[in-house]
Amino acid sequence: MRRFLSLLRLSYGQKLFLLATLPLVLAVAAISVLVANQSRQLADREIKALEIQLIEAKKAELKNYISIARTAFVNIYGRAAPDDEEAKLAVTQILSSMIYGQDGYFFVFDYEGNNLVSPRQTYLIGKNWTGLEDLNDTPITDELIRIARQGGGYHTYDWPKPSSRETARIVTYVVGLQDWQWAIGTGIFIDDVLETVAAARAEVENRVRRTSGYILVITVAALISVFMSGLVINIRERRLADAKLKKLTQRVFDAQEEERGRVARELHDGISQLLVGVRYALDSARRRFKSGDDRALETLDKGIDHLSGAIQEVRRISRDLRPGVLDDLGLGPALKALTDDFAVRTHIETEFHTVVFRNRLDKDAKNALYRIAQEALTNIERHSNATHVTINVRGHKNGATLRIADNGTGMSPDATSRSAPGLGLRNMQERVEQLEGSLRLYSSRSGTIIEAEVPLSHMLQPEEESPDNRKASA
Repeated sequence: MRRFLSLLRLSYGQKLFLLATLPLVLAVAAISVLVANQSRQLADREIKALEIQLIEAKKAELKNYISIARTAFVNIYGRAAPDDEEAKLAVTQILSSMIYGQDGYFFVFDYEGNNLVSPRQTYLIGKNWTGLEDLNDTPITDELIRIARQGGGYHTYDWPKPSSRETARIVTYVVGLQDWQWAIGTGIFIDDVLETVAAARAEVENRVRRTSGYILVITVAALISVFMSGLVINIRERRLADAKLKKLTQRVFDAQEEERGRVARELHDGISQLLVGVRYALDSARRRFKSGDDRALETLDKGIDHLSGAIQEVRRISRDLRPGVLDDLGLGPALKALTDDFAVRTHIETEFHTVVFRNRLDKDAKNALYRIAQEALTNIERHSNATHVTINVRGHKNGATLRIADNGTGMSPDATSRSAPGLGLRNMQERVEQLEGSLRLYSSRSGTIIEAEVPLSHMLQPEEESPDNRKASA
Protein backbone atom coordinates (compact mmCIF):
# COMPACT_ATOMS: atom_id res chain seq x y z
CA MET A 1 0.00 0.00 0.00
CA ARG A 2 2.83 2.36 0.86
CA ARG A 3 4.51 1.57 -2.43
CA PHE A 4 1.28 2.34 -4.27
CA LEU A 5 0.90 5.63 -2.42
CA SER A 6 4.50 6.51 -3.20
CA LEU A 7 3.76 5.98 -6.88
CA LEU A 8 0.94 8.49 -6.62
CA ARG A 9 3.34 11.19 -5.44
CA LEU A 10 4.22 12.46 -8.91
CA SER A 11 6.39 15.41 -9.69
CA TYR A 12 4.99 18.51 -11.37
CA GLY A 13 6.45 17.48 -14.74
CA GLN A 14 5.00 13.97 -14.44
CA LYS A 15 1.58 15.36 -13.53
CA LEU A 16 1.74 17.73 -16.49
CA PHE A 17 2.77 14.89 -18.84
CA LEU A 18 -0.02 12.69 -17.48
CA LEU A 19 -2.53 15.50 -17.86
CA ALA A 20 -1.45 16.02 -21.48
CA THR A 21 -1.29 12.35 -22.49
CA LEU A 22 -4.24 10.80 -20.64
CA PRO A 23 -6.93 12.63 -22.69
CA LEU A 24 -4.98 11.77 -25.85
CA VAL A 25 -4.81 8.07 -24.95
CA LEU A 26 -8.51 7.97 -24.00
CA ALA A 27 -9.49 9.77 -27.22
CA VAL A 28 -7.38 7.44 -29.36
CA ALA A 29 -8.80 4.38 -27.58
CA ALA A 30 -12.35 5.62 -28.16
CA ILE A 31 -11.57 6.36 -31.82
CA SER A 32 -9.98 2.93 -32.25
CA VAL A 33 -13.01 1.14 -30.78
CA LEU A 34 -15.39 3.26 -32.85
CA VAL A 35 -13.43 2.65 -36.07
CA ALA A 36 -13.25 -1.10 -35.37
CA ASN A 37 -16.99 -1.34 -34.67
CA GLN A 38 -17.91 0.73 -37.70
CA SER A 39 -15.58 -1.32 -39.91
CA ARG A 40 -17.03 -4.60 -38.63
CA GLN A 41 -20.61 -3.43 -39.08
CA LEU A 42 -19.95 -2.23 -42.62
CA ALA A 43 -18.06 -5.40 -43.48
CA ASP A 44 -20.82 -7.57 -41.98
CA ARG A 45 -23.39 -5.87 -44.18
CA GLU A 46 -21.23 -6.31 -47.28
CA ILE A 47 -20.40 -9.94 -46.44
CA LYS A 48 -24.05 -10.70 -45.71
CA ALA A 49 -25.00 -9.19 -49.06
CA LEU A 50 -22.28 -11.27 -50.77
CA GLU A 51 -23.47 -14.43 -49.02
CA ILE A 52 -27.06 -13.81 -50.06
CA GLN A 53 -25.98 -13.10 -53.62
CA LEU A 54 -23.92 -16.31 -53.86
CA ILE A 55 -26.67 -18.44 -52.33
CA GLU A 56 -29.27 -16.91 -54.64
CA ALA A 57 -27.03 -17.85 -57.56
CA LYS A 58 -26.89 -21.42 -56.21
CA LYS A 59 -30.67 -21.47 -55.86
CA ALA A 60 -31.12 -20.27 -59.42
CA GLU A 61 -28.77 -23.04 -60.53
CA LEU A 62 -30.90 -25.61 -58.68
CA LYS A 63 -34.02 -24.37 -60.41
CA ASN A 64 -32.32 -24.85 -63.76
CA TYR A 65 -31.37 -28.43 -62.82
CA ILE A 66 -34.96 -29.23 -61.83
CA SER A 67 -36.23 -27.69 -65.07
CA ILE A 68 -33.83 -29.89 -67.05
CA ALA A 69 -34.98 -32.99 -65.15
CA ARG A 70 -38.67 -32.22 -65.70
CA THR A 71 -38.02 -31.73 -69.37
CA ALA A 72 -36.44 -35.19 -69.49
CA PHE A 73 -39.48 -37.04 -68.08
CA VAL A 74 -42.39 -34.71 -68.70
CA ASN A 75 -43.73 -36.69 -71.65
CA ILE A 76 -43.71 -39.92 -69.68
CA TYR A 77 -45.33 -38.35 -66.64
CA GLY A 78 -47.93 -36.53 -68.73
CA ARG A 79 -49.24 -39.74 -70.42
CA ALA A 80 -49.03 -42.00 -67.37
CA ALA A 81 -51.79 -42.84 -64.92
CA PRO A 82 -51.29 -42.44 -61.16
CA ASP A 83 -50.68 -46.19 -60.81
CA ASP A 84 -48.54 -46.71 -63.93
CA GLU A 85 -45.59 -48.61 -62.51
CA GLU A 86 -43.77 -48.88 -65.81
CA ALA A 87 -43.83 -45.08 -66.23
CA LYS A 88 -42.61 -44.63 -62.65
CA LEU A 89 -39.75 -47.07 -63.23
CA ALA A 90 -38.77 -45.24 -66.41
CA VAL A 91 -38.74 -41.89 -64.62
CA THR A 92 -36.64 -43.28 -61.74
CA GLN A 93 -34.15 -44.67 -64.25
CA ILE A 94 -33.91 -41.30 -66.00
CA LEU A 95 -33.37 -39.43 -62.72
CA SER A 96 -30.80 -41.97 -61.50
CA SER A 97 -28.74 -41.44 -64.61
CA MET A 98 -28.76 -37.64 -64.27
CA ILE A 99 -25.69 -36.88 -62.12
CA TYR A 100 -23.47 -33.83 -62.36
CA GLY A 101 -20.26 -32.60 -60.81
CA GLN A 102 -18.68 -34.48 -57.92
CA ASP A 103 -21.68 -34.43 -55.63
CA GLY A 104 -24.69 -33.44 -57.77
CA TYR A 105 -27.62 -35.88 -58.19
CA PHE A 106 -31.43 -36.04 -58.07
CA PHE A 107 -33.37 -37.72 -55.29
CA VAL A 108 -37.00 -38.90 -55.01
CA PHE A 109 -39.10 -39.53 -51.91
CA ASP A 110 -42.72 -40.60 -51.94
CA TYR A 111 -45.04 -38.81 -49.60
CA GLU A 112 -44.79 -41.73 -47.16
CA GLY A 113 -41.10 -41.03 -46.63
CA ASN A 114 -39.67 -43.89 -48.72
CA ASN A 115 -36.59 -43.11 -50.83
CA LEU A 116 -36.99 -44.13 -54.47
CA VAL A 117 -33.94 -42.48 -56.14
CA SER A 118 -30.48 -41.70 -54.69
CA PRO A 119 -27.79 -42.65 -57.21
CA ARG A 120 -24.75 -41.41 -55.21
CA GLN A 121 -26.02 -42.72 -51.85
CA THR A 122 -27.71 -46.00 -52.79
CA TYR A 123 -27.98 -47.14 -49.17
CA LEU A 124 -30.94 -44.76 -48.86
CA ILE A 125 -33.00 -46.46 -51.59
CA GLY A 126 -35.95 -48.57 -50.53
CA LYS A 127 -35.96 -47.38 -46.92
CA ASN A 128 -38.38 -45.14 -45.09
CA TRP A 129 -36.73 -42.00 -43.77
CA THR A 130 -39.62 -40.35 -42.00
CA GLY A 131 -38.35 -38.26 -39.06
CA LEU A 132 -34.80 -37.97 -40.43
CA GLU A 133 -32.89 -34.97 -38.95
CA ASP A 134 -29.38 -33.56 -39.31
CA LEU A 135 -26.86 -33.01 -36.53
CA ASN A 136 -28.53 -29.69 -35.63
CA ASP A 137 -31.96 -31.36 -35.24
CA THR A 138 -33.19 -29.82 -38.48
CA PRO A 139 -35.93 -32.06 -40.02
CA ILE A 140 -35.03 -33.27 -43.50
CA THR A 141 -37.43 -35.83 -45.03
CA ASP A 142 -40.59 -34.52 -43.42
CA GLU A 143 -39.74 -30.91 -44.42
CA LEU A 144 -38.94 -31.91 -48.02
CA ILE A 145 -42.25 -33.75 -48.32
CA ARG A 146 -44.12 -30.79 -46.79
CA ILE A 147 -42.55 -28.38 -49.29
CA ALA A 148 -43.33 -30.75 -52.19
CA ARG A 149 -46.98 -31.04 -51.14
CA GLN A 150 -47.17 -27.22 -51.30
CA GLY A 151 -45.79 -27.19 -54.87
CA GLY A 152 -42.04 -26.65 -54.33
CA GLY A 153 -39.36 -24.65 -52.53
CA TYR A 154 -35.95 -24.55 -50.90
CA HIS A 155 -34.64 -26.24 -47.77
CA THR A 156 -31.21 -25.92 -46.13
CA TYR A 157 -29.64 -28.49 -43.79
CA ASP A 158 -26.42 -30.42 -43.10
CA TRP A 159 -25.79 -33.50 -45.22
CA PRO A 160 -22.79 -35.81 -45.89
CA LYS A 161 -21.04 -35.11 -49.17
CA PRO A 162 -20.93 -38.19 -51.43
CA SER A 163 -17.35 -37.46 -52.56
CA SER A 164 -15.76 -37.08 -49.10
CA ARG A 165 -18.51 -38.26 -46.70
CA GLU A 166 -17.89 -35.09 -44.66
CA THR A 167 -20.93 -33.27 -43.40
CA ALA A 168 -21.48 -29.93 -45.10
CA ARG A 169 -24.20 -27.37 -45.60
CA ILE A 170 -26.53 -28.09 -48.53
CA VAL A 171 -29.32 -26.14 -50.18
CA THR A 172 -31.97 -28.28 -51.88
CA TYR A 173 -34.81 -27.45 -54.23
CA VAL A 174 -37.74 -29.83 -54.30
CA VAL A 175 -40.97 -30.00 -56.37
CA GLY A 176 -43.93 -32.33 -56.09
CA LEU A 177 -45.48 -34.70 -58.63
CA GLN A 178 -48.94 -34.67 -57.09
CA ASP A 179 -50.37 -37.45 -59.27
CA TRP A 180 -47.67 -39.90 -58.15
CA GLN A 181 -47.26 -38.42 -54.61
CA TRP A 182 -43.54 -37.91 -55.27
CA ALA A 183 -41.08 -35.29 -54.01
CA ILE A 184 -38.34 -34.75 -56.60
CA GLY A 185 -35.37 -32.57 -55.79
CA THR A 186 -31.68 -31.90 -56.07
CA GLY A 187 -29.19 -30.11 -53.87
CA ILE A 188 -25.96 -28.19 -54.05
CA PHE A 189 -23.42 -27.89 -51.27
CA ILE A 190 -22.58 -24.34 -50.21
CA ASP A 191 -19.40 -25.02 -48.24
CA ASP A 192 -17.49 -23.04 -50.84
CA VAL A 193 -19.81 -20.09 -50.18
CA LEU A 194 -19.30 -20.44 -46.43
CA GLU A 195 -15.54 -20.66 -46.93
CA THR A 196 -15.64 -17.51 -49.03
CA VAL A 197 -17.68 -15.72 -46.34
CA ALA A 198 -15.34 -16.95 -43.58
CA ALA A 199 -12.31 -15.80 -45.58
CA ALA A 200 -13.95 -12.40 -46.05
CA ARG A 201 -14.62 -12.12 -42.31
CA ALA A 202 -11.05 -13.13 -41.55
CA GLU A 203 -9.80 -10.48 -43.94
CA VAL A 204 -11.99 -7.90 -42.20
CA GLU A 205 -10.55 -8.88 -38.83
CA ASN A 206 -7.03 -8.63 -40.25
CA ARG A 207 -7.80 -5.18 -41.58
CA VAL A 208 -9.25 -4.11 -38.23
CA ARG A 209 -6.15 -5.40 -36.45
CA ARG A 210 -3.88 -3.63 -38.94
CA THR A 211 -5.84 -0.41 -38.52
CA SER A 212 -5.64 -0.76 -34.74
CA GLY A 213 -1.91 -1.37 -35.09
CA TYR A 214 -1.51 1.76 -37.22
CA ILE A 215 -3.49 3.77 -34.66
CA LEU A 216 -1.33 2.34 -31.87
CA VAL A 217 1.86 3.25 -33.74
CA ILE A 218 0.57 6.78 -34.39
CA THR A 219 -0.45 7.09 -30.72
CA VAL A 220 2.94 5.91 -29.49
CA ALA A 221 4.64 8.32 -31.91
CA ALA A 222 2.42 11.15 -30.64
CA LEU A 223 3.16 10.25 -27.02
CA ILE A 224 6.89 10.14 -27.75
CA SER A 225 6.58 13.49 -29.50
CA VAL A 226 4.70 14.95 -26.51
CA PHE A 227 7.24 13.47 -24.12
CA MET A 228 10.22 14.76 -26.10
CA SER A 229 8.63 18.18 -26.51
CA GLY A 230 7.87 18.31 -22.81
CA LEU A 231 11.40 17.18 -22.04
CA VAL A 232 12.88 19.87 -24.26
CA ILE A 233 10.58 22.52 -22.77
CA ASN A 234 11.33 21.26 -19.26
CA ILE A 235 15.07 21.43 -19.87
CA ARG A 236 14.74 24.89 -21.40
CA GLU A 237 12.53 26.15 -18.57
CA ARG A 238 14.89 24.64 -16.02
CA ARG A 239 17.83 26.41 -17.62
CA LEU A 240 15.88 29.66 -17.61
CA ALA A 241 14.86 29.07 -14.01
CA ASP A 242 18.48 28.35 -13.08
CA ALA A 243 19.59 31.53 -14.83
CA LYS A 244 16.88 33.53 -13.07
CA LEU A 245 17.81 31.90 -9.77
CA LYS A 246 21.44 32.86 -10.30
CA LYS A 247 20.41 36.42 -11.09
CA LEU A 248 18.13 36.50 -8.06
CA THR A 249 20.87 35.09 -5.85
CA GLN A 250 23.30 37.69 -7.17
CA ARG A 251 20.77 40.42 -6.53
CA VAL A 252 20.29 39.13 -2.98
CA PHE A 253 24.04 39.24 -2.50
CA ASP A 254 24.15 42.74 -4.02
CA ALA A 255 21.34 43.88 -1.73
CA GLN A 256 23.09 42.37 1.28
CA GLU A 257 26.37 44.02 0.35
CA GLU A 258 24.62 47.34 -0.24
CA GLU A 259 22.85 47.12 3.12
CA ARG A 260 26.08 46.15 4.86
CA GLY A 261 27.86 49.02 3.16
CA ARG A 262 25.15 51.43 4.24
CA VAL A 263 25.28 50.21 7.82
CA ALA A 264 29.09 50.32 7.75
CA ARG A 265 29.07 53.90 6.44
CA GLU A 266 26.58 55.00 9.06
CA LEU A 267 28.60 53.29 11.80
CA HIS A 268 31.82 54.88 10.53
CA ASP A 269 30.45 58.33 9.76
CA GLY A 270 28.08 58.56 12.71
CA ILE A 271 28.62 56.33 15.69
CA SER A 272 32.36 55.89 15.21
CA GLN A 273 33.00 59.64 15.16
CA LEU A 274 30.69 60.16 18.12
CA LEU A 275 32.43 57.47 20.15
CA VAL A 276 35.84 58.91 19.23
CA GLY A 277 34.59 62.31 20.48
CA VAL A 278 33.41 60.64 23.70
CA ARG A 279 36.81 59.03 24.19
CA TYR A 280 38.69 62.31 23.65
CA ALA A 281 36.30 64.12 26.01
CA LEU A 282 36.75 61.46 28.69
CA ASP A 283 40.54 61.52 28.30
CA SER A 284 40.56 65.31 28.48
CA ALA A 285 38.29 65.28 31.54
CA ARG A 286 40.55 62.75 33.29
CA ARG A 287 43.65 64.87 32.69
CA ARG A 288 41.89 68.00 33.92
CA PHE A 289 40.65 66.21 37.04
CA LYS A 290 44.21 65.11 37.81
CA SER A 291 45.53 68.62 37.30
CA GLY A 292 42.69 70.20 39.27
CA ASP A 293 41.42 72.14 36.24
CA ASP A 294 37.97 73.64 36.81
CA ARG A 295 36.98 72.90 33.16
CA ALA A 296 37.03 69.15 33.80
CA LEU A 297 33.29 69.07 34.54
CA GLU A 298 32.51 70.97 31.34
CA THR A 299 34.57 68.50 29.31
CA LEU A 300 32.78 65.59 30.99
CA ASP A 301 29.40 67.10 30.07
CA LYS A 302 30.50 67.29 26.41
CA GLY A 303 31.45 63.60 26.53
CA ILE A 304 28.06 62.72 27.97
CA ASP A 305 26.38 64.71 25.17
CA HIS A 306 28.44 62.85 22.57
CA LEU A 307 27.48 59.54 24.20
CA SER A 308 23.79 60.50 24.10
CA GLY A 309 24.18 61.29 20.40
CA ALA A 310 25.76 57.87 19.81
CA ILE A 311 22.88 56.20 21.61
CA GLN A 312 20.37 58.07 19.41
CA GLU A 313 22.31 57.09 16.28
CA VAL A 314 22.27 53.42 17.30
CA ARG A 315 18.54 53.66 17.85
CA ARG A 316 18.08 55.25 14.43
CA ILE A 317 20.08 52.54 12.67
CA SER A 318 18.18 49.87 14.58
CA ARG A 319 14.89 51.51 13.60
CA ASP A 320 15.92 51.57 9.94
CA LEU A 321 16.79 47.88 10.05
CA ARG A 322 13.57 46.86 11.78
CA PRO A 323 11.29 49.56 13.20
CA GLY A 324 9.62 48.38 16.40
CA VAL A 325 6.79 50.86 15.92
CA LEU A 326 5.70 48.90 12.83
CA ASP A 327 4.93 45.84 14.93
CA ASP A 328 3.63 47.74 17.95
CA LEU A 329 1.47 50.50 16.43
CA GLY A 330 1.01 49.60 12.76
CA LEU A 331 1.89 50.96 9.34
CA GLY A 332 0.59 54.51 9.79
CA PRO A 333 2.67 55.46 12.86
CA ALA A 334 5.72 53.68 11.39
CA LEU A 335 5.49 55.68 8.16
CA LYS A 336 4.92 58.86 10.18
CA ALA A 337 8.11 58.25 12.17
CA LEU A 338 9.99 57.43 8.94
CA THR A 339 8.91 60.64 7.21
CA ASP A 340 9.64 62.79 10.27
CA ASP A 341 13.13 61.35 10.52
CA PHE A 342 13.59 61.83 6.76
CA ALA A 343 12.54 65.48 6.99
CA VAL A 344 14.90 66.16 9.89
CA ARG A 345 17.84 64.41 8.26
CA THR A 346 17.47 65.76 4.71
CA HIS A 347 15.72 69.13 5.39
CA ILE A 348 13.25 68.24 2.61
CA GLU A 349 9.70 69.38 3.27
CA THR A 350 7.66 66.21 3.82
CA GLU A 351 3.92 65.71 4.20
CA PHE A 352 2.31 62.51 5.43
CA HIS A 353 -1.42 61.77 5.10
CA THR A 354 -3.35 58.68 6.11
CA VAL A 355 -6.86 57.60 7.00
CA VAL A 356 -7.93 55.03 9.55
CA PHE A 357 -8.27 51.62 7.89
CA ARG A 358 -11.55 49.81 8.28
CA ASN A 359 -9.52 46.61 8.07
CA ARG A 360 -5.99 46.05 9.31
CA LEU A 361 -3.14 45.07 7.01
CA ASP A 362 -1.50 41.71 7.59
CA LYS A 363 2.18 41.43 8.50
CA ASP A 364 3.45 40.82 4.95
CA ALA A 365 1.59 43.81 3.52
CA LYS A 366 2.79 46.15 6.28
CA ASN A 367 6.40 45.09 5.84
CA ALA A 368 6.22 45.41 2.06
CA LEU A 369 4.65 48.89 2.04
CA TYR A 370 7.04 50.13 4.72
CA ARG A 371 10.11 48.87 2.79
CA ILE A 372 8.76 50.38 -0.44
CA ALA A 373 8.38 53.75 1.29
CA GLN A 374 11.85 53.40 2.80
CA GLU A 375 13.40 52.56 -0.60
CA ALA A 376 11.52 55.40 -2.30
CA LEU A 377 12.70 57.97 0.26
CA THR A 378 16.28 56.72 -0.11
CA ASN A 379 16.07 57.19 -3.88
CA ILE A 380 14.57 60.66 -3.42
CA GLU A 381 17.37 61.63 -1.07
CA ARG A 382 20.09 60.38 -3.40
CA HIS A 383 18.85 61.17 -6.90
CA SER A 384 15.80 63.45 -7.14
CA ASN A 385 16.97 66.86 -5.91
CA ALA A 386 13.42 67.29 -4.63
CA THR A 387 12.32 69.96 -2.17
CA HIS A 388 8.89 68.55 -1.35
CA VAL A 389 7.63 64.99 -0.77
CA THR A 390 4.09 63.80 -0.13
CA ILE A 391 3.24 60.34 1.25
CA ASN A 392 -0.33 59.11 1.33
CA VAL A 393 -1.48 55.69 2.58
CA ARG A 394 -5.12 54.72 2.68
CA GLY A 395 -7.42 51.72 2.65
CA HIS A 396 -10.29 51.24 0.19
CA LYS A 397 -12.66 48.59 -1.10
CA ASN A 398 -9.97 47.02 -3.29
CA GLY A 399 -7.25 46.86 -0.62
CA ALA A 400 -4.67 49.46 0.38
CA THR A 401 -2.60 51.97 -1.63
CA LEU A 402 0.66 53.72 -0.80
CA ARG A 403 1.34 56.85 -2.90
CA ILE A 404 4.67 58.69 -2.79
CA ALA A 405 5.16 61.86 -4.88
CA ASP A 406 8.05 64.33 -5.15
CA ASN A 407 8.82 67.44 -7.19
CA GLY A 408 12.28 66.32 -8.21
CA THR A 409 13.95 66.02 -11.61
CA GLY A 410 12.27 62.72 -12.46
CA MET A 411 13.83 59.51 -13.71
CA SER A 412 15.44 58.69 -17.02
CA PRO A 413 13.61 56.36 -19.44
CA ASP A 414 16.26 53.65 -18.87
CA ALA A 415 15.68 53.72 -15.15
CA THR A 416 11.91 53.29 -15.50
CA SER A 417 12.19 50.63 -18.20
CA ARG A 418 10.77 47.25 -17.27
CA SER A 419 13.65 45.45 -18.96
CA ALA A 420 16.42 47.17 -17.01
CA PRO A 421 15.13 48.64 -13.75
CA GLY A 422 17.41 49.64 -10.94
CA LEU A 423 17.95 47.46 -7.90
CA GLY A 424 15.66 49.60 -5.74
CA LEU A 425 12.81 49.52 -8.25
CA ARG A 426 13.26 45.76 -8.72
CA ASN A 427 13.01 45.26 -4.98
CA MET A 428 9.80 47.33 -4.88
CA GLN A 429 8.33 45.40 -7.80
CA GLU A 430 9.15 42.00 -6.35
CA ARG A 431 7.77 42.89 -2.93
CA VAL A 432 4.45 43.90 -4.48
CA GLU A 433 4.33 40.88 -6.83
CA GLN A 434 4.77 38.53 -3.88
CA LEU A 435 1.56 40.01 -2.49
CA GLU A 436 -0.17 39.71 -5.92
CA GLY A 437 -0.42 43.49 -5.97
CA SER A 438 0.70 46.11 -8.47
CA LEU A 439 3.33 48.85 -8.64
CA ARG A 440 2.88 51.87 -10.91
CA LEU A 441 5.57 54.45 -11.63
CA TYR A 442 4.98 57.84 -13.25
CA SER A 443 7.97 60.06 -13.87
CA SER A 444 8.50 63.35 -15.68
CA ARG A 445 10.69 66.44 -15.38
CA SER A 446 8.31 67.83 -12.78
CA GLY A 447 8.63 64.88 -10.42
CA THR A 448 7.99 61.20 -9.79
CA ILE A 449 4.97 59.33 -8.43
CA ILE A 450 5.10 55.78 -7.10
CA GLU A 451 1.87 53.93 -6.31
CA ALA A 452 1.94 50.51 -4.64
CA GLU A 453 -1.35 48.66 -4.19
CA VAL A 454 -1.97 45.45 -2.25
CA PRO A 455 -5.17 43.46 -2.79
CA LEU A 456 -8.04 43.08 -0.37
CA SER A 457 -6.90 39.57 0.52
CA HIS A 458 -4.18 41.12 2.71
CA MET A 459 -6.66 43.14 4.76
CA LEU A 460 -7.67 41.49 8.02
CA GLN A 461 -11.10 41.72 9.59
CA PRO A 462 -11.41 44.69 11.98
CA GLU A 463 -10.81 43.89 15.59
CA GLU A 464 -13.15 44.95 18.38
CA GLU A 465 -12.36 48.34 19.85
CA SER A 466 -10.19 48.20 22.96
CA PRO A 467 -7.79 50.61 24.65
CA ASP A 468 -4.87 48.61 23.27
CA ASN A 469 -5.81 48.47 19.61
CA ARG A 470 -7.33 51.94 19.26
CA LYS A 471 -3.78 53.24 18.86
CA ALA A 472 -3.19 51.30 15.63
CA SER A 473 -4.57 52.63 12.41
CA ALA A 474 -3.17 50.10 9.93
